[in-house]
Amino acid sequence: MIKKLNREQLLEIAKSSKAAKACVECSSLSCPGWTSVPGYFDLRKLKVLGTLRAENLEECWDEYHPSGTNLWSEDAPIAIHHHPYNRSEVLECLHCKRTFLHYTEYGGYYLDERVRELNTTLVV
Repeated sequence: MIKKLNREQLLEIAKSSKAAKACVECSSLSCPGWTSVPGYFDLRKLKVLGTLRAENLEECWDEYHPSGTNLWSEDAPIAIHHHPYNRSEVLECLHCKRTFLHYTEYGGYYLDERVRELNTTLVV
């Protein structure tokens, strides 16, 4: 079972990996904003530290953008009770310990694995 993370735990993870620099294993995931995981990237190079999923709450598809950002903005806030964060896992590179947020977008005819670097200054 994946550990459910709260805001404080997420911040602790973000702070502990803040100094981590991209290594050869995860350098293709340099992504301050959400982006699709490159098709050649092996997600097994990352381990799951926990989840932000709110399984027992009513689904929330609302995004949080009080400053006019959007889902793709590099400076969009990381609001764990809003979409897509409330459907995300927290992953860590097995080699360099850099951390990422990850969720799967389920479109009509496709699945899109998305990833974003975990930035402590953006967690609200």
